Amino acid sequence: MDKGFINTTNFNIFQDWKANEGHFKSRLILVLFRLAKLIRSNTVSFVLFVWYMVLYRVIIEWVLNIEINWNVKVGSNFKLKHGHGSVVESTTEFGNDCTLRHGTTIGHKILPDGTYSKAPKIGNNVDIGSGVTIIGNIVIGNNVIIGAGAVITKSVPDNCVMVGNPGRLLKMSYTQNTIV
Repeated sequence: MDKGFINTTNFNIFQDWKANEGHFKSRLILVLFRLAKLIRSNTVSFVLFVWYMVLYRVIIEWVLNIEINWNVKVGSNFKLKHGHGSVVESTTEFGNDCTLRHGTTIGHKILPDGTYSKAPKIGNNVDIGSGVTIIGNIVIGNNVIIGAGAVITKSVPDNCVMVGNPGRLLKMSYTQNTIV
């Protein structure tokens, strides 16, 4: 799995614009997210624009009803399909060309000793259905489809389709950008 999740040398707040063509709300959320991420990347800009960070939280969480922390690492061409009611924990990492749908929760879990696990790392070209829950210190491989309503608590290999609660492998095969 390619671990190069974010390319910081060529940062562009509009890098998801084309991937979300026809979805104004998704475009708005992702431009505001990328701008917050850019501001947060530098202490001076964070201090100067702390007002924007507060405004970001109000607009994104209270008005647009999606929680995506500015510390989340997101690769390019991220597709947000509706997004209502989705929660993405701050240490989550997404690769390139991922799709996230509404009602999804991605984050850490509480361990038996009361501490929190790390959040998931999600590979490239991962399609996450609506109502999915992905929790824990796990890795979701490249070219994975996670069906609506699935609950994923264990790492998932590359090139497979996961469904159900608990998440189980439906099929594993991948040929030229098409799951067969």
